[in-house]
Amino acid sequence: MLNLERALNQDRLLRALTGLNRNAFDALLPSFEQAYEASRIAAKPVRKRARGGGRKARLQSIEAKLFYILFYFKCYPTFDLAGFLFDLDRSQTHEWMHELQPVLEAALGHEMVLPERKLRSIEAFLEMFPGVERVMIDGTERPIQRPQNSEAQTQNYSGKKRRHTRKHLAVVDQSKRVLVLSHAREGKLHDKRFETEEEIAFHIPDKIPIEVDLGFQGLQSEYTNIRIPHKKLRGGKLSEQQKQENRSLSQSRVVCENAFAGIKRYGAVSAIYRNRIKDFDDHLMLTAAGLWNFYLKAA
Repeated sequence: MLNLERALNQDRLLRALTGLNRNAFDALLPSFEQAYEASRIAAKPVRKRARGGGRKARLQSIEAKLFYILFYFKCYPTFDLAGFLFDLDRSQTHEWMHELQPVLEAALGHEMVLPERKLRSIEAFLEMFPGVERVMIDGTERPIQRPQNSEAQTQNYSGKKRRHTRKHLAVVDQSKRVLVLSHAREGKLHDKRFETEEEIAFHIPDKIPIEVDLGFQGLQSEYTNIRIPHKKLRGGKLSEQQKQENRSLSQSRVVCENAFAGIKRYGAVSAIYRNRIKDFDDHLMLTAAGLWNFYLKAA
């Protein structure tokens, strides 16, 4: 099994394996332990032997369990590789991952760092996100294996990425925190149509500027607080002032790209999706966004 003590005692190594340094790892541990105990109570297994009997688990300590699920998110190993590294059978690595992922998600929820899945009202936005000065709305895609079904192939083929993908729409604030993360949708879906269906801008106060890219062209005619780049007309030119305004907006919006880059440090949401459970990719992205928010909170 991997030398857990060595990893925990070297910040650089721990960040490479889990995405968190030692301080952040220790800060998350109590919530993870609480969520794990709650999941065990909720499961209520029927005992066939006295407590303590049977074969001892390889991932005995709560630190080992948290390390394992964070390692899975960061490195996204195959179950064969994870079994080799942690001295487990591949079926056990699969079971541990699906048991611990909801626990990690619940722990991040307890830390209040999970993004909201949908905005309900302007009042709710102001209550949940006080101090937000401006927001950016943008889509992010992750590659998937080509679906076997021809209709699913068409729906999930992204012309922008030129591959099969699944897409999320996210709202990021000026501090790179992900405030809202939509449920995963087909990669073919256009950003503007996605936003219209989710009604994100509709539930953001008018006093808060919303910065978007040209993928949301037309949104500025619906809301007064939209900041969007100037689009060059066919055969025309942008003025120097318009070019400067576009550069300024691009520099302002870069924090959104930084947030996406922070989330996609985790291989489980940046590599080609391999898992077979339907919509499990959505839970992976939500948990990875929560880990990014937790990283910002603990920094």
